[in-house]
Amino acid sequence: MVNTKEFTNRLQEIIEYYDLTASSFADKIEVGRSSISHLLSGRNKPSLEFVMKIVKTFPEVELYWLLNGKGSFPKVENDTSPEKTSIVSSKKESVPAQKFENDLFSETNPADPVNKVVSSFPSKTDKKISRVIIFYEDGSFDAFEN
Repeated sequence: MVNTKEFTNRLQEIIEYYDLTASSFADKIEVGRSSISHLLSGRNKPSLEFVMKIVKTFPEVELYWLLNGKGSFPKVENDTSPEKTSIVSSKKESVPAQKFENDLFSETNPADPVNKVVSSFPSKTDKKISRVIIFYEDGSFDAFEN
């Protein structure tokens, strides 16, 4: 269970890190300004939708850190070699989700065996995948968007 007071402290840390006001933070994650006010005052608890909006808007925020305080903020790269370990330094700017040329959502060669398997499943609707989130044991995650 999320400790509301500790969550509020981490939320305040994010707002200060990006040098935002509570109102501008609410606008940035597209929630009502009163939502931020109620969370910061301890009146309300954060919803999953609210938490996911923060993580989506600010990729430097680790979900596990935001919910439990474990991990780091800003997010530290997973590679532990000294030359590769770095703290995300793009303070005050959110980075859009990275698009891959050959990702899970793109059609490549129709003769490819993987495409044959996927296309062999019957399609009952015209639904398309918009996002896939992979959670790792260390509390980090990757989000891939179509």
